[in-house]
Amino acid sequence: MQNSHLDIVGLSKQFRDLEVLKNLDLAVMKGELVSLLGPSGCGKSTLLRVIAGLIKAEHGDVILSGKNVTGKPAHKRNISVVFQNYALFPHLSVANNVAFGLRARGVNKQFIESRVNDALALVRMTEYADRSVTVLSGGQQQRVAVARALVVEPELLLLDEPFSALDRKLRESMQIELKNLLRDRGITAIFVTHDQEEALAVSDRIAVMSQGCIEQFGQPTELYSNPSTPFVLDFVGLSTNLIGSVVEQSPTVTAVSTDAGVVHVDGSFQIGEKLIIAVRPELMRVNADVDESVSNSIKVTVDDVMFLGSKTLVHGLAPDQQRIICEIPGTSHKIARGDDVSMSWLRSDTLIYSVA
Repeated sequence: MQNSHLDIVGLSKQFRDLEVLKNLDLAVMKGELVSLLGPSGCGKSTLLRVIAGLIKAEHGDVILSGKNVTGKPAHKRNISVVFQNYALFPHLSVANNVAFGLRARGVNKQFIESRVNDALALVRMTEYADRSVTVLSGGQQQRVAVARALVVEPELLLLDEPFSALDRKLRESMQIELKNLLRDRGITAIFVTHDQEEALAVSDRIAVMSQGCIEQFGQPTELYSNPSTPFVLDFVGLSTNLIGSVVEQSPTVTAVSTDAGVVHVDGSFQIGEKLIIAVRPELMRVNADVDESVSNSIKVTVDDVMFLGSKTLVHGLAPDQQRIICEIPGTSHKIARGDDVSMSWLRSDTLIYSVA
């Protein structure tokens, strides 16, 4: 990509007979926070370690700020890593943990103290400078790890699931703090996570990975609203998925027979073609007045009502036991398990995928 800060070109990595990265390309712009999102074993942490220089790839290049660093060892890449377990030194104080990278790089002692103080101030840990890291909470240790990573002024910051050990409320707070800190400092960062909500919350762009490949790379709203593959659809957010065959078509509307009934979709497809019909839950309506010329409707029996604070998820079962999911804002509803209701959606809100 033109003007990109980091370019990964044709990267391949194997562990014995297992190909973990498959001819992978990725371009990250200056100042971007990009998340690598995917299930365990998809290759995201391996990619991070190859970028950092901690492991070598069999093929491909890592280009940082226009310079090919593929052959450089980790300590000469000017890349900082925040690991999942923070990797702090228990025998050192907070300040000495933060100063470690500067000392290893031979920075003049007279500058170390001021740069450590600046880094601790960034993460609001100044008052803890002389304390042992062993007495800190998980969130405080995370801040120290970030300060240690930033104090060396890296060209790239890598974060490998840094919030996984924190409780939900603290994790959400740290996500906001980190995002604002990186944005204010103009730091380019790559963030590894398997948590879709975390990726959507912190990222400028997200690379969804599966089996060593990038399935889709785009902005969070793009991935959620227009997932390019069924894998991205299933991994990023909830959806109702119906599998069926085309039974009738016109120039603009196609009828698809599914186990939950016949539904109509925009577009023209071949008779007999198998399709996945998907709808996001917030685009579903319960017992709504339906204009059949632009909408679909399915009769379901409510199987579960899940109250989630600001929203409620209603899970319905069609006669074939196909699960249909609807999201209702707030609590102003009188829907209960066992109720017979209709769930409807606009044809224009339908996501359509061909079954390979």
